[in-house]
Amino acid sequence: MPSSPDITPAETPESLVARLAQAGRAAQRILARLTDAEKAAGLRAAAEAMRASDAVILAANALDVAAGEARGLSGAMLDRLRLDVGRLAGICDALDQVAALPDPVGEEISRSQRPNGLVLSRVRVPIGLIGIIYESRPNVTADAAALCLRSGNAVLLRGGSEAVHSNRALHAALVEGLKKTGIPADAVQLMPSQDRALVGAMLTAAGLIDMIIPRGGKSLVERVQADARVPVLAHLDGICHTYIHAAADPDMARAIALNAKMRRTGICGAMETLLLDAQFPASPSVVAGLLDAGCELRGDARARALDPRIVPASANDWDCEYLDAVLSVAVVDGLDEALAHIAAHSSSHTEAIVTGDDAAAERFLNEVDSAIVMVNASTQFADGGEFGLGAEIGIATGRLHARGPVALEGLTTYKWQVRGTGQVRP
Repeated sequence: MPSSPDITPAETPESLVARLAQAGRAAQRILARLTDAEKAAGLRAAAEAMRASDAVILAANALDVAAGEARGLSGAMLDRLRLDVGRLAGICDALDQVAALPDPVGEEISRSQRPNGLVLSRVRVPIGLIGIIYESRPNVTADAAALCLRSGNAVLLRGGSEAVHSNRALHAALVEGLKKTGIPADAVQLMPSQDRALVGAMLTAAGLIDMIIPRGGKSLVERVQADARVPVLAHLDGICHTYIHAAADPDMARAIALNAKMRRTGICGAMETLLLDAQFPASPSVVAGLLDAGCELRGDARARALDPRIVPASANDWDCEYLDAVLSVAVVDGLDEALAHIAAHSSSHTEAIVTGDDAAAERFLNEVDSAIVMVNASTQFADGGEFGLGAEIGIATGRLHARGPVALEGLTTYKWQVRGTGQVRP
């Protein structure tokens, strides 16, 4: 069966998803038998095939970018969508990096022996067939495929219409490389249609798809979480805070604030709220640097007193993921007020403190309840690649199964293995 079959006239969205899922589950049973070396070789071959197809992939991406510009996509959205030689090389390199990571499958998490002689162990195993529903970012096509394959999972991809040509070109090259090493094409399937009804069919494919991971805007994630009958691993907004403490080094504070917001405004790790301690003396310099870099600042009354270019913030601004060159700014009276603001408005993604006070840093690390908490670093480091994970399939902000950048370990579960010598239960 081909990896991305066309829809036949008699098929409904539900029957198409069932057909693809059954093919994916069959491929996953083959993946589960592959060795570490075989899976790594497949990913390296996929990376080489993508490098060989770079002109085709970039031409396809140019079609998507042109269509996005015609549709009036924001600059941040276009930045997410756009590929160039450097970004494509980074996507290919990420596949090689994932291939080089230790295989989590088969890892023994724990082992114990009962008084009756039974030996119990917990061993990592793949989750099965994972459905990825994503928007805009064509790199997700390669990252998701790499991480799922390396952890022994098959994957069913449903990309957004904004990147349809890019996704198809990336997928075609990737599958070509996998097949050269004997990995079944159905291990990585791309939905052959952009029909939105197929998303609903994926969400209700309980028993066929083992987990859904949405990557996209708030409306997509909320719909997935509301409608899914399949377990979901997701985060909503990336409302990331940076708190500049009274004891922060001024030069460090300026550099971190500027990078956390302006390096790439459209990623989920971009700072969306800046909290300035009322006792930090260099606040005017920090906000001036952001304003001079082209960032719109929306502040409370005390923040607006720092620079006349800051416009008033509305009540909604403190809960907004701008994904653009827009930033909320508030002045707070010390660490306790900063912690309270974060607790009230954070989306539990990533928060950072800039300080030279070790005690304040430790309180921040211990008391902020987010998936990622940083000291003296830009929130833009909230990324699986930067964490040494090779790539990420998303940043989970919930408290169950996986949290923070989800990579190989987060795409496994475990089973108990029990070894006996003839024991029977009395």
